[in-house]
Amino acid sequence: MDLSVKLRNRSLDEARLRQDVTVADAPGRETGTLAHDFPVIITAMPINAAQRGMALGVVILLFVVSVVVAPFANVPAVRVDAFIPVLQTVACLVDLMTAGLLFSQYSVRPLRAGLAIAAGYLLSGLFAFAQTLAFPGAYSAMGLFGDGRNTAGWLFVLWQTAFPVAVLIYALSKDREETSADPARSPITTIAATVGGVLAATAALTFIASAVPAFLPALYHDTTQQTAWANAANVYLWLLNNVALVTLFLRRRTILDLWLIVTLFAWWPNFLVATFFTVVRFSVGWYVSRCFAVVASSMLLLVLLTEMTKLYARLVGSILLLRRERTGRLATVEAATAAIAHEIRQPLAGISSLGSAGLRWLNRTPADLEKARLCFASILDAMQRAEQIISSVRGLFKRMPNHRTMVQLNDVSRLVMKLERHDLLSGGIAVTTDYQENLPLIQGDPTQLQQVILNLVKNAIDAMQGRPLGERRLRIATGSDRQSAVLFYIRDSGPGVTAENYERIFNPFFTTKSTGMGLGLSICRTIIEEHGGTLRLIKSGPGGSTFETSLPIADSQQVAENAQAATTGHRPVPPLVPE
Repeated sequence: MDLSVKLRNRSLDEARLRQDVTVADAPGRETGTLAHDFPVIITAMPINAAQRGMALGVVILLFVVSVVVAPFANVPAVRVDAFIPVLQTVACLVDLMTAGLLFSQYSVRPLRAGLAIAAGYLLSGLFAFAQTLAFPGAYSAMGLFGDGRNTAGWLFVLWQTAFPVAVLIYALSKDREETSADPARSPITTIAATVGGVLAATAALTFIASAVPAFLPALYHDTTQQTAWANAANVYLWLLNNVALVTLFLRRRTILDLWLIVTLFAWWPNFLVATFFTVVRFSVGWYVSRCFAVVASSMLLLVLLTEMTKLYARLVGSILLLRRERTGRLATVEAATAAIAHEIRQPLAGISSLGSAGLRWLNRTPADLEKARLCFASILDAMQRAEQIISSVRGLFKRMPNHRTMVQLNDVSRLVMKLERHDLLSGGIAVTTDYQENLPLIQGDPTQLQQVILNLVKNAIDAMQGRPLGERRLRIATGSDRQSAVLFYIRDSGPGVTAENYERIFNPFFTTKSTGMGLGLSICRTIIEEHGGTLRLIKSGPGGSTFETSLPIADSQQVAENAQAATTGHRPVPPLVPE
């Protein structure tokens, strides 16, 4: 009795913790690849209403400020030589930090598109730093290198060319995920090669802009007044910026896309003010446009840090839940084993003594067959008692209380996938899902059904440990026969199960693993059978195994009774996955 109470309390604690993790994990749900089902990085997180509203608010604010400042754009302001060193040092640090975070996300999910935008931010930060050094009046009257007039301007042109080009590459290649990375090449090696290439390109372009200014068109008459070539350069930069912005807008899908659009839009005042107004350095328009760009770049960094903090919090919750489940599972197995050993010792001792007595009666001359028969009959009774003990202890594995409600199996599967995303990502497993829309409801215990899917997913992960990273694939699918059953399929790319073990794998304490108790599939089948369904291995071979779970569809009367119970308050039905 004490053991069953402990198991019941542990089950209720785990259910509460699952609900807490689910509430904290509230981004939009989609089906498809691992990137969609597990949006653990900003390059994969879909745009939600909150992010869209925030980005729209920033764009409107930038537009309003631009309209207000436009009439005063060419009004000279106080010359502050420290403005450029301070502002562009901040811009440089912001861009480099953003590049570092994007490179770190590439190491988690290596896509060439993510590498391109990370390289773009790295180029932006390096050019911002180089232009600061060459800017007249920043660190010296004519800059630390270059001709003191045009070098800083050409570095700005290179800066504002490199970033939109990187965004274009990202926008055009971000959806080609299947051919994103070379599995034989380490992401760290790729990042190091990219950083080296960006450093070399920045150094070469900076040398051209500073060492041979006489061969380039003049952008400034002096340290403040622009030439016609500068106006042409601004038109070119604005058009290039627009091409990148429109391309990305048409292909937008993730939060990263959204904030890159905002960043590109924030650069418009730099080009438009210089194109349509006679603007000199240190004018009102010049000061405001430079501030816009830094603010916009900082927004993406803030979004990255905020989303990563949220994801870290959800990941911590999931890991804590998994640890508690593993600890609880071990405690349950240990308790069941101890109970079996304690309770079965007496019938085993009786079987041993009765067997010895029966042999003695048979060895007598003449043999006493009647007494030997009584001994062997008693042995059979003792064996039945031992089997009853095993069955009763096995019943302790059933989660109490048995709370049945209307369940959407797609929601159960999505929740399990979220809880398991850490193990899936750390194991390098590519996941695809195919959830049938409007899947009929079933009547069951959500916690028990979640445990079944969780066990099946964990078994699939363990089965694929020996596969190379590029060959670890997990497929989840749901469907229905539209008549009587809801179907759930899970397929892995492991080594498969031999034909002679097709049914044995569901036997208690039978396992093909080097470590394991052999109870998982047995418990899963028991839970499914208690729900009136079936769990079976329908296909297995060198390419992997496919398990099918079939559960009866709830009839209309059950759905109506459940709705009435929820309305009257006799049996509250909490949502499995809060919206």
